[in-house]
Amino acid sequence: MRTLFFSTLLIFFAFLTSESYSLPRFALRSGGNCIDCHVNPTGGEMRSDRGWNMSRKGLTMSPPDSSFKISNKIGENIRFGFDIRGQLLGTLGSLRRIDFQNMSGLIYTSVDLSEQMRVFARYDFENSVWEGYGIAQILPNNGYIKGGEFIPNFGIRLDDHTAYTRGGDLGFITSQKLGFMYDPYYVETGAEIGIYIADYAFLTASVGRPIGRPTQPLLQNDPSYTARLQFNPSLSEDVNLLFGGSYHRFRSTQTFNISDMYGPFVGIGIGNFTIMAEFDFAKSYLISDSTTTAAMIEGAYRITKGFDVILRYDRFVPSTNTANEDLSRVVIGLDFFPYPFMDVIPEFRVQTSNLIANNNAFNIQFHLFY
Repeated sequence: MRTLFFSTLLIFFAFLTSESYSLPRFALRSGGNCIDCHVNPTGGEMRSDRGWNMSRKGLTMSPPDSSFKISNKIGENIRFGFDIRGQLLGTLGSLRRIDFQNMSGLIYTSVDLSEQMRVFARYDFENSVWEGYGIAQILPNNGYIKGGEFIPNFGIRLDDHTAYTRGGDLGFITSQKLGFMYDPYYVETGAEIGIYIADYAFLTASVGRPIGRPTQPLLQNDPSYTARLQFNPSLSEDVNLLFGGSYHRFRSTQTFNISDMYGPFVGIGIGNFTIMAEFDFAKSYLISDSTTTAAMIEGAYRITKGFDVILRYDRFVPSTNTANEDLSRVVIGLDFFPYPFMDVIPEFRVQTSNLIANNNAFNIQFHLFY
């Protein structure tokens, strides 16, 4: 299986020499920061004016009709938007089945209270999850303080939560959820601070209480601590780098022990090509006195405007104390934007693990956003 994986990698890189527009790859390719296109300084979700205009004109294969006037603003200081995701998915082999999943139905708004103060709120009708916080950009060099309910900033925030470094398969391929905690349901109530040490260095730190996990009374649970340091220097107009590390201390819902989770991430963007990798380790996450690991390596290439090829390798090891019980797969997919605010992502997932090697999977994700 490993020979098949590396052969696939060689064929892929020989063929490619994206501009994919999900947040991490776009930021790496452009050499910018998350706040350049998103309301949230750590990226994802609602787009700023620049991000919204990029979504309308810069991503699509079909240019918009300039005579049709649209806007995501109500007045001068209120923005609104939505994200609707669904997918057709299925498995092959011994667990052969097919189904359609409603992934999320997000609606959100942002209100500028002043040039430095902003309030953001979003609600997911499909998963009954809400997020709301205030941002005060009152620190030097556009640094900020955030308070409320939000997703902590850890690792590379892929838009695909099924990566094992994020949330995993959520029980679709395996009988239980295997992956780290950053699935679509994970938010914390607390505070976060973000400091731009330099134009290419960004540090965030937060403390909070995970919502609903574990379910203990107030003042009887240890808080969660998260820190992330990122460097994204540009070597030239077409060459950008990304590297850094993250740390998260929390109480595991599996072992009810304090877990320390940490890991580095790296990336490089050269013209239309990007490659990113993240390796995470968590002590006492699933099994006490054991280490759980997850890895993600993703390459992407932009064939033409609005059309990308993506190859990703995911690996998850529940316990380093047990041999030959890892989950691994190769994800081969496309990502194209046929019209403004529409994204279609077909993928085929080859399981390379000896645990579920005969259960390859496919999915076609449909994404409407505004």
